[in-house]
Amino acid sequence: MANMLERAVPRYTSYPTAPNFSAAVDANVYRSWLAGLPGEATLSLYLHVPFCRELCHYCGCHTKATLRDEPIEAYAQRLVEEIALVASHAGRRKVTHIHWGGGTPSILDADLLKFVTDELAHRFDLSAIREHAIELDPRYVTRPLLQALREIGVNRASLGVQDFSAHVQQAAGRIQPFDTVKAAVDMLNEFGIDRINIDLMYGLPKQTVADVQRTATLAHSLKPQRVAVFGYAHVPWFRPQQRLIEQSDLPSSPERLAQAEAAHETLVQFGYRPIGLDHYAKADDQLAAQSGRLQRNFQGYTDDDADALVGLGASAISRLPQGFAQNSPAVGNYSRAIAEGKLATMKGIALSDEDRLRGSIIERLMCDMTVDLDAIAHESGFAIATDFSDELDSLQPFQENGSVLIDGHRIRITEKGRPYMRLVASVFDTYLARAKSRHSVAV
Repeated sequence: MANMLERAVPRYTSYPTAPNFSAAVDANVYRSWLAGLPGEATLSLYLHVPFCRELCHYCGCHTKATLRDEPIEAYAQRLVEEIALVASHAGRRKVTHIHWGGGTPSILDADLLKFVTDELAHRFDLSAIREHAIELDPRYVTRPLLQALREIGVNRASLGVQDFSAHVQQAAGRIQPFDTVKAAVDMLNEFGIDRINIDLMYGLPKQTVADVQRTATLAHSLKPQRVAVFGYAHVPWFRPQQRLIEQSDLPSSPERLAQAEAAHETLVQFGYRPIGLDHYAKADDQLAAQSGRLQRNFQGYTDDDADALVGLGASAISRLPQGFAQNSPAVGNYSRAIAEGKLATMKGIALSDEDRLRGSIIERLMCDMTVDLDAIAHESGFAIATDFSDELDSLQPFQENGSVLIDGHRIRITEKGRPYMRLVASVFDTYLARAKSRHSVAV
């Protein structure tokens, strides 16, 4: 299996994945999809803020650095206009989840955060919000910010930590001592925002197994409800700032696997339950009790059961029953479209029946590590034994090394196979073989 560690496959936060989107889904198509939502359909809203005060070397997000406030203020105005535009097509629908991502979404100051949230409350029904989450950079967490977050109803915060070792932080371009993160967590608790996630990474430059173990231990000391452990994706052809990272400083594929396993073992030892590929939750967290109902989207693993996910902002992706639609990632192009009263949809993909079937298979493997192909294919018109014979054959190497167990048409990924989850899921991806895009390594 060693050579499989080098294989590049998607992270499967959607299926089909974003590199397979095309211009066939434009603003007109997306408008018709919004208008065609069923009458009682609920929404989850994702707001993307593509600005940071500085760029970290490892960052793979759609974001840009700015020290000026004017672009941020102008962007907030465009967000408000897009909210009104989307609501004019979708109607005043009930919202169950709100998630602010970036970039650094808290770069919007208290007044701008309230400005945008007030527009959400004006255009949608927020009376049934189950979760209102925001991604935070611990270096910029202040009491005035947290006061504003509490006032707009935020009840979950995800802190980007990555690694607590000074030499790793230096190589990765993000200096952030433990005391800085602890101070942020203490303030969050002080303001009653006590649903806390901590995001860690392995595979960073100059990172070792010992660094990962120490970081996971320190993260546990902060008592987060959830911890995510992502593998660093070195894609300098896609994110130019990653060229600041020396290739020779990156761990090898076997070293990456050892780091991922060390993080897993450390967190499990502290009582966290593994969730899918890279998330961990305390036993009393709702994410740990979602067997068969867990979902995976562009924010990771979630118990979000809204009927549609609407993305707002540059590069944001929407997932509707009809398919996926993505806004232009370029802030200028996005802003011009919205200022002209047009949706900023640049590309997407309409789902076929086969896409839905394969997407369900991949999601269950990524979420539950098991799938009953017959149950998913029931009434779909597909025959597993014939239509998926090649896929079942492709799983044999995983079965032979104990990573996968196959009982008839029921597939189960073992604990040994957890690191290879993306590889197992990729067996059912018909787009991958013909794709021209480049992905990060599987582990």
